[in-house]
Amino acid sequence: MTSHHVRPIGPHALKELRATDDAGLPCVPFAAPEGGAPLRCCLRRSETGERIALVSYAPLRRWAAETGARPGAYDEQGPVFVHSEECAGPDLVGHPFARPGVLRVLRRYSAEGHILGGRLLEIPDQPDEALDEALDEAFADSSVALVHIRAVEHGCYLYEVHHP
Repeated sequence: MTSHHVRPIGPHALKELRATDDAGLPCVPFAAPEGGAPLRCCLRRSETGERIALVSYAPLRRWAAETGARPGAYDEQGPVFVHSEECAGPDLVGHPFARPGVLRVLRRYSAEGHILGGRLLEIPDQPDEALDEALDEAFADSSVALVHIRAVEHGCYLYEVHHP
């Protein structure tokens, strides 16, 4: 079983999103009224009172711009929470936002940015092992270049994992 490197939203993209998001809207920071928002900049949950923003993010579009992929109709954007100002980034081992009982979708993409399928996973008592096993399964298909981990409840993008 491989230990996979999870990737938050990168610093360059975060800088852009903190000005204008991928829907062309200005970033509107606010103090988190309660903790728990899944922050995609540092891959942890927000704390009450932290300055955060909800922005529209197009992860596949940004990846395609870096790699030359052409996702076409598979390009999509959706809401993500980020700190409204630069943060230290992730300080974690394993998979974020993975507590037993939650449902995750692992969506597989080709090097061209086309969806190759996905897998629904209910997180068991050993979340990291289960996610690493599901990622090993995904990357066993040599045409898989990228996997997005998403929450089932809202379909939210959580983070990405590239081919090891």
